[in-house]
Amino acid sequence: MGYKNFLVGFAIGDAVGVPVEFKSRDYLRRSPVRDMIGFGTFKKPAGTWSDDTTMTIATMESIARLKTIDYNDIMNNFAKWCKEGAFTIDGLFDIGNTTRRAVVNFMQGLPALQCGEADVRSNGNGSLMRIMSIAIYLHHRYGNEFDEKAMDIIHDVSALTHAHPISLVGCGIYCLIVAELLEDKNIPQAVADGLQKAKDYYDNKDIFKEPLEKYHRLFDEHFAELPEDEIESSGYILDSLEAAIWCLLNTNDYKSLILKAVNLGLDTDTIGAIASGLGGLAYNVEDLPAEWINTLRKREYLESIEESFYKSLDQ
Repeated sequence: MGYKNFLVGFAIGDAVGVPVEFKSRDYLRRSPVRDMIGFGTFKKPAGTWSDDTTMTIATMESIARLKTIDYNDIMNNFAKWCKEGAFTIDGLFDIGNTTRRAVVNFMQGLPALQCGEADVRSNGNGSLMRIMSIAIYLHHRYGNEFDEKAMDIIHDVSALTHAHPISLVGCGIYCLIVAELLEDKNIPQAVADGLQKAKDYYDNKDIFKEPLEKYHRLFDEHFAELPEDEIESSGYILDSLEAAIWCLLNTNDYKSLILKAVNLGLDTDTIGAIASGLGGLAYNVEDLPAEWINTLRKREYLESIEESFYKSLDQ
């Protein structure tokens, strides 16, 4: 257990999902993903990761270099990604519309915390996909007891691109579960404890009560028992978070987790990534097939970013 090598596992979940992004669940039931394959939707070689991993790297690189969270610097890294293809394998090939608009806002001179879209239609999973390193950063400083300042940081990092309260709550729930997994708790206990802390926090905030209600299924004790057909796998943050947690609760090993998440269909790379991010805290990256680890493109680069990030946490 622990967060060592989480980025490699996260990128593997992303890469397994990239070739079948937008494929329907019915299609994947007929032709399920069983391995790390190439080409498909974006015609990329096997092991290619997408914007999920890129934005996570961009966030981690900023923290590692500055040894703190600087919202303008993180947005500047996102701008480098969009303008120069920085933090990618071979250039930008996948970006959400809300994220793109936020980065354009930044490049046109808006302060970082004013760039994110705040309307209800701007609740894609573009901030959830990159929030995990923030949870690790905060856990290193606060343990699993996130105070008001810690929650504000999560919300501000989300708001760089996705500023609606539904997105802020989704990122908060995810980060609180991450913090519990980092306490070496078993998966059901970590999920239950993280959800309880989310409920305790958000129920006391008028601005978040209604958005929290959107996530009501997660707080049902029988959520894990829902049939697969009742789990959506779109790019809506609520669907993506539910799908990732449902997959985590319904598998017993890292490989099965990734394959279950990807074979839900539609936003396969992001759900694969955010599910495998959680799995990386419960399992070891060595539990994944050696061929997947060796096929992952720019693995040494990912490992170097991760090493720099961890070192910065102690400085």
